[in-house]
Amino acid sequence: MEAIKNRYEFVLLFDVENGNPNGDPDAGNMPRIDPETGFGLVTDVCLKRKIRNYVETVKDGEPGYRIYIKDHIPLNNSDKEAYAYLGVEEGKAKDAKKNDPKLDQKIRDFMCENFFDIRTFGAVMTTFTKDALNCGHLRGPVQLGFARSVDPVMPQEVTITRIAITTEKDAEKKTTEMGRKYIIPYGLYKVEGYISANLAQKATGFSEADLSLLWDAMMNMFELDHAAARGKMAARELIIFRHDSALGNAPAHKLFNLVKVERREGVTAPRSYNDYTVTVDKDALPEGVRCEIRA
Repeated sequence: MEAIKNRYEFVLLFDVENGNPNGDPDAGNMPRIDPETGFGLVTDVCLKRKIRNYVETVKDGEPGYRIYIKDHIPLNNSDKEAYAYLGVEEGKAKDAKKNDPKLDQKIRDFMCENFFDIRTFGAVMTTFTKDALNCGHLRGPVQLGFARSVDPVMPQEVTITRIAITTEKDAEKKTTEMGRKYIIPYGLYKVEGYISANLAQKATGFSEADLSLLWDAMMNMFELDHAAARGKMAARELIIFRHDSALGNAPAHKLFNLVKVERREGVTAPRSYNDYTVTVDKDALPEGVRCEIRA
C-alpha cells in the first residue's frame, strides 16, 4: 500500500464520568494530575494502548494488522519471526549482515509490513540478549502528546464494602471488608497529535488505509474498553487538520490555537460534555489547510 502524502494534525476531545481515566502507580493509582495546577493528565502510552487494543480486536488476525507491543507476547518472539522469514539463523545475525548490506532494511520492512503499531507509532526493536536480536529503531509518523483536562479536576477516594470475606479466619471476626476506588466526578480532556507524511514515506509506509483505521480507533477505542474502574469514558470530537503537502502548510501550534473549548456561562462545576462549548475558527485556517470534524 502506498504511504500517505499529506501531513496532518489533530485534536481529540474525550471525557470521563465517575471514573479513573489513567491511574498513577506512583500515587497509589490515583488519577494522574499536574500537582501545581490540578489539571488532569492521561499519558500518550495509555492512549496508544487503547488504540492498539481496538485495532487488534477489529482486525483479529488479519495480515498486516498484528500488534507488536501486546500482553504476554515477548518482543523477542516477534523479532525472531523477521530473522526466520529472511533465513537468518540464530546467533549468526552479524555474519548475515556482513554478507547482505541491505539485511537491516529488509528486517525493518518485514516488521512494518506485519505490525500496525510499528507502521503507526514506530518502535525500538533492539533487545540486548545472547542472540543479539536487532530489528532496528523506527520513529513512527503518528505522535501523541499527553492529554490534559480543560479544567482542574478533583480526584476523590471513595470507600466501598463487600460482603465476601477473603479467609475463614477473617470471616470469624467480621462480615464485611473495606476497599477504595479513585474517581474523577467529571473531566473533559484534550490531546493533540501529529502525523508526518515524510516519515510515513521514508520510514514505515503508513498508508491511507492505516490512517482511516486510526481515525476509527480514536473515535471508538473507549467503546471496547469499558471497565468499572474507568467509569464512563467517551470520545466526543476529533478535529482533523489536513495539509495540502507532505511537509505541511502551517505551523502545528497555530492550528491547535484555532480550537477553543470553554465552559458555558454560569457553569462552575462541569459534570457533562454539554457544560462546554467547542468551536473551531475555520475562517482563520491558513492557506493549504483544511479542517474536518468528526463527532
